Amino acid sequence: MPPIIEGPPEAGEARPPLRTRLGWFIALWIAGAISVAAAAYTLRALIL
Repeated sequence: MPPIIEGPPEAGEARPPLRTRLGWFIALWIAGAISVAAAAYTLRALIL
């Protein structure tokens, strides 16, 4: 069975393209913003 968590990249190994890294960053940012907004609106609904 392959390991679930990968270790750090080997020295000299090519990094993923910038487009891929930025895509992950933007996707995680949007997911975080949506989850915070959902929590805020849920708490607001419970208070009112």
